[in-house]
Amino acid sequence: MGRRVMSGDEAPRDAAAVRVFPPAIPLAAILLAWGLQKVWPLRLDEWPGAAQRPWLGWGVAVGALVLLGAWSVALFRRSGQSENPWKPTTEIVQRGPYRVTRNPMYLQMVLIVFGVGIATGNGWMLLLAPVTGWALQRWVIGPEEAYLERKFGEPYQAYKRRVRRWLGRRSG
Repeated sequence: MGRRVMSGDEAPRDAAAVRVFPPAIPLAAILLAWGLQKVWPLRLDEWPGAAQRPWLGWGVAVGALVLLGAWSVALFRRSGQSENPWKPTTEIVQRGPYRVTRNPMYLQMVLIVFGVGIATGNGWMLLLAPVTGWALQRWVIGPEEAYLERKFGEPYQAYKRRVRRWLGRRSG
């Protein structure tokens, strides 16, 4: 038996095998929560601090957008890379929010769902925020990490040992 030659369509690509547009996941969660709220309301109006709820929620959402999302995208672009998961990664960004989370853009997406849920009083969004994180982990982060491990090997493994997937530096 001879060695099989791969066609251009089968050759490995220099990009993560992400099959879902990442922002579609939190958007779907927000839309699903909005629909569920119409059918079966799960309001937060009786919770303590309901008057401050909109300020807190929008603060979380906007803070996540700016401090995690915009800053992360700026760092990627300054390094000559795209934040698009279907483009090649040329270096492991470890500055800014990447010092405390390997996935600041995805953490931002989860926090936006959570923040919008608080701001609008939609309890379904609070329940769907962790589901959003799970879906991002399953369909986006997993394929991205597999790609980065193949491409960078030990330097990426060392980064993984030092910085948690979602939040926090590891000791040691």
